[in-house]
Amino acid sequence: MKHDSRPLTTAEIAALALSLAHLGSGPQAVTARRGLQHAFEHLELDDDVIATTLTTLTEPLPSDVASRARLIADAITSRLMIRLHYRDASGTITVRDVEPVTCLVHREYWYLVGVCRMRRAIRAFRFDRIIAVEPTLMPSRPHLADRFLPFQRRKRRTTAAA
Repeated sequence: MKHDSRPLTTAEIAALALSLAHLGSGPQAVTARRGLQHAFEHLELDDDVIATTLTTLTEPLPSDVASRARLIADAITSRLMIRLHYRDASGTITVRDVEPVTCLVHREYWYLVGVCRMRRAIRAFRFDRIIAVEPTLMPSRPHLADRFLPFQRRKRRTTAAA
């Protein structure tokens, strides 16, 4: 079998991290996180934000947050809308229907990225501010997660000379 020495892509890192997020802190989760840490050892990290983010990816979520992460992951996989009860930074609680796109980590926080029907726009919801997640049977439109992943390099658009 040929060994592939390429580093993980951002999409692979995000999928692995989300899969690990809701495993809790049992022996299987500890082993899986250790494997993910090993994969990170091969990345060239010269950025504190990325280094902090990768550390967050390998830490277990609190059990209540992990159970909500399971519901979110299931909704992403099933392409179903979810209803979030969310407390924003100022303490205001809202209920929002969200088409989940992906989850990501930035610095020390996990986020759900999705299309918020209330705001009619892409929004990021911090996991630790999500009070409750209700699954729904309403289908979500398919959205490509690629442009919402962490560490994504943006292509600059060039304008044609007139």
